Amino acid sequence: MGNSFTLPDAASLGDLRTYLGRAARIEDGSVRLIADSGVLAVYTAILYPLGLLDELPTVLGLRTFSLTEPASIDTVVPLQSLLERLRLLAEAQDAEHAEGADPTRATPIEVELPHEVHTVTWAAISPPRGGWVPLPDVSPELLRRATRDGIAEVADAVPSNSGEAIVRRIRAEVWGRPVPGVEHLPAGAGFAGESLGFLGHDPVRLFETGPWSRLTTSRGHVLVKRRAWTLSS
Repeated sequence: MGNSFTLPDAASLGDLRTYLGRAARIEDGSVRLIADSGVLAVYTAILYPLGLLDELPTVLGLRTFSLTEPASIDTVVPLQSLLERLRLLAEAQDAEHAEGADPTRATPIEVELPHEVHTVTWAAISPPRGGWVPLPDVSPELLRRATRDGIAEVADAVPSNSGEAIVRRIRAEVWGRPVPGVEHLPAGAGFAGESLGFLGHDPVRLFETGPWSRLTTSRGHVLVKRRAWTLSS
């Protein structure tokens, strides 16, 4: 397995920084990177259960990036450590432009990976690559409304000075609830799509395979694995 990947230009570096920065505001933990056939898949965890009694669905964000050099990677690294490396690379690019380098010229950028972590439970859950069946599109406004309502409900329901167990129980109840009109899709999927900046104005494509659902827009993907005893299996 490799310990670095090469992005084609500063624009790709900026896109990756933006995506990871948004993910870090929700779950400041780890990121899974899988590179193969010239493509880097970047998975972030938005919601995930911590044990058998935790009823949160698993909700992951996914962005893919083209690579200029072949790489074989499947690793989990600390999100903040990777963000810091990307920040330093962006600063180096800015310094080169300030010294007269052509900002319109695409210059490949190699990213060295931080040390791997091995204690991330959600990273052991791999969404399937094939077998996705298309379902009717979903309105982005429907997902935004479910997100707004969920955020307000969590804020109202969580008492001050609540323990983590109470907070997680309330979040599981709210974000595990089906989106109105889309019974097999938890509200947490809308929360992920909105928080990661994936929702635009166009209809959101919806796919399903087994216990997995996938929301897809031009900006990224949200992958959801339903709990066996929640929603519609």
